[in-house]
This record gives sequence, structure tokens and C-alpha cells, in this order.
Amino acid sequence: MVAPLDLLDVDTLLSDEERDIRALCRRVADDRVRPHVAGWYEDGTVPVRELAQEFGKLGLLGMHLTGYGCAGSSAVAYGLACMELEAADSGVRSLVSVQGSLAMYAIWRFGSEDQKQRWLPGMAAGELIGCFGLTEPDHGSDPATMATRARRDGGDWILDGGKMWITNAPVADVAVIWARAEEGVVGFAVPTDTPGFAAREIKHKMSLRASSTGEITLDGVRLPDSARLPEARGLKAPLSCLTEARFGIIWGAMGAARDCLTVALDYATTREQFGRPIGGFQLTQAKLADMALELQKGYLLALHLGRLRDASGALRPEQVSVGKLNNVREAIAIARTCRTILGGNGISGEYPVMRHANNLESVLTYEGTSEIHQLVIGQKLTGLNAFA
Repeated sequence: MVAPLDLLDVDTLLSDEERDIRALCRRVADDRVRPHVAGWYEDGTVPVRELAQEFGKLGLLGMHLTGYGCAGSSAVAYGLACMELEAADSGVRSLVSVQGSLAMYAIWRFGSEDQKQRWLPGMAAGELIGCFGLTEPDHGSDPATMATRARRDGGDWILDGGKMWITNAPVADVAVIWARAEEGVVGFAVPTDTPGFAAREIKHKMSLRASSTGEITLDGVRLPDSARLPEARGLKAPLSCLTEARFGIIWGAMGAARDCLTVALDYATTREQFGRPIGGFQLTQAKLADMALELQKGYLLALHLGRLRDASGALRPEQVSVGKLNNVREAIAIARTCRTILGGNGISGEYPVMRHANNLESVLTYEGTSEIHQLVIGQKLTGLNAFA
């Protein structure tokens, strides 16, 4: 039996250092996440601080950033880390992505030197947890209409409003909050112990249950001007953070898909029906072949985008949209097909397939729905704006 990504010998496209980083991340996922994640998922809990500290010791938090205790790794190395973490669980990869590519990146890219010194070293070590507050209860795909407001009061700012579906919010030490002010969209690094700031855990989720998700309430939160991210000007700032985080999803989704296909291959070669392994039937082999094909293509797309980013320093938004749209869409199709190969066992928590499928339902729509990415790509192809 050949492993799903061995068909095209894609490992030959990686450097020794990249393979070493992947092996490290796979080992920590195998040792620290896989033995417990089914229970976390069933209970709807996850030890965020404990995991963050372990990931911090390994240099995985903000690993693609430079300075302030960050590892300064390549984009491909960061992508491989996301792939291995999401092969264990999407919620665990989300913890790392939100910490490093949203909260830390926003401060690293748009913050003052004092803000960077105050927050980033502790966040890189996993001693401080961050979250990213953009999505609102009534404003998801259209952040330009956000209702959260920031108004000046002497030398201070007053924030009022709310944010919804915010990963890490219930346990965060600092929240990057985006609000509308007279001069446009502004961002703040908000200590979560500030009076008027509250975050409640969102319960009864059917997806991403091994992830801490919260609703943030901002009720007259008073902040000094030093809490404002001075280089963040307009809506382009938070949207650039989303582009940053979507890169990790491109790789992570392939990790979930690979894990599902690995389980399905093992099951198909050991489960017998009608006197032989179900993997010996033509229809099952057709499913496996199609899934392996899409997994190879998605991985090669992720690797291509990673190499582009390492060469140029950044990816264009439409390039990231191509990756996120394709890889998440194919990953969820792979998860669903693998579930059919496992039959009734496919819905059992003893196997990870249904957990991955449920998680990918969230990954499909967060940080840009499929429809949003289709429109980003369509606008680039035609030059016409179909958002309005």
C-alpha cells in the first residue's frame, strides 16, 4: 500500500530542513494532540494555554514572522506545520493560525514598537494568547459595514460594539479589535482585562469543537491612544491579515484530507465484504484514485503558492483565493467520500473522518466563504466588480 502523497514522490520537492520541520510538527501532533483530540471534540473543550505553551517552545507560534522571539521560518515551512496540525484537527491548527497569522501578524505589521515589545515575545512563547476581532453578529462577509465604533474622548478612545465567532477569545490576553471611527477603520490591541471588555464561550457547536470560540462584547471600553495600531489605515489592514491567515488554511485543509484518505485506505484494505477487502472492488478503487488525485493537486498548489511567497515576500489576494477555494472544497469532498468507504464506522468517534468533515464545514466558510473567493477570482479575470 502506498501513502496518499507518495504517488508523485512529492517529498523530493522539499528541502531537508523542510522535511525536518514537518517531522517535528507531525511528532508533536501525534504525541500531544491525536491521543486526546477525540475526547476534546466530544466534550467541546481544548487546553488552549497548555497547547500554546508547548507549541511556543517548539517555535510554531508566529513562526513565519521575524524578530520578537519569532522563528522567521519560510512560508513553505509554516505551511507544512499547518498541514501536520490540521491532519490532527482543524481546531488545533486554528489556534496556531489565529495566534500567529491574525493576532500576532496584525501587531507585527501594524503595531508600534512598544506594542510589539509588549505583546509579541510572550505570544511567540505561548505565554500570552491573542484573538482577532473582525467578524460581527450581523456583519460577516461584508466587514465594511461593521457596527463596532471607536470614538475619541480627549486623548483616549471609547469602543462600543461586539464581535462574533472569535477563535481564542474566551482565553485571550489581548484582542486585536477592528472598529469604525470618523477617519475610517482603525485597529486596537486591547488587553482583555480592560473594563467593559467581555468574552463568553460559544457552546453547542457541531464543528470545531476542539477549539475555543467566543463572542466579544465591548461596552464603553476606554483605551489610551497607545493601544491603537498606528500603521493600520482603512479596511485594507484587516483584510491583509485575512490574506495572511488564509495561506495556512490552504495547507491545513490538505492535512485533514490526507488524514481522511490515509484512514480510508487502511480501512479499505482490511475490511472484508463478500469474501474480500472492499478495496478490491472497482468502485472503491475509483473513489480512492480520484481522492488521491485531488490531494496531489491540492498539495502541489499549496507548495507552488508557498514557493511564490518565499520568492516574492507576499502573495496577491486572488492567488490566495485560488488556493483556499480549491483546497478546502476538495478537502471536504474527500472527507465525505472517505466517510462512505467507512460506512457506519465513518460516523464513529473512533475514526477521525466525520470529525474532519464536520470541521471542514467551518473551514469552508470562515476567513472567506467559497462565494467570496469565487468573486475575488472572477473580478481578477474580468476586471469587473461583482460584490456590489
